[in-house]
Amino acid sequence: MLQYRNKGGNARVMLEQALELRRQSRARVPAPHVRLVMNDRADLCLAAEFDGVHVGQEDLSAESVRGIIGAGRWLGVSTHNPAQMVEADRSSADYVAIGPIFSTSSKEKADPVVGLEGVRRARGLTRKPLVAIGGITRENAAAVIAAGADSVAVISDLLREPRKSAEEFFRILR
Repeated sequence: MLQYRNKGGNARVMLEQALELRRQSRARVPAPHVRLVMNDRADLCLAAEFDGVHVGQEDLSAESVRGIIGAGRWLGVSTHNPAQMVEADRSSADYVAIGPIFSTSSKEKADPVVGLEGVRRARGLTRKPLVAIGGITRENAAAVIAAGADSVAVISDLLREPRKSAEEFFRILR
């Protein structure tokens, strides 16, 4: 799954970039082997023909987004504490993210770190697929999965050496 994330971009530019991401990703790996998810923007998800939307606590509610994207697209919701996790579990979200697991530099105003114990707690609150996010690296990914996450979201560790990092993540998480 690849998420297009652009918090401050112009909608027209974001759509152009999303369409290019779709074109390039599908040329290299045919659907359904790569799923494209739009961060925050249900409208751009539909316009770019992405596979889903991921929303945070400050975005439209899961049910509002579901009403826009329909039942056929994926919907993910970020959570940061047990109360949010319970609410997301009751929603029509297809998967739930928990984090930040570790300290992260990819967000300006990051929520408090939940740690591996937060992953364990979250796993006990939902049967939905659980995505761990925030500060995930090659060094700690296996521990996050062992704590109960079904998958991990990675930003910073992929940016340094994209090919090498991706290959190592695939090996570690296999």
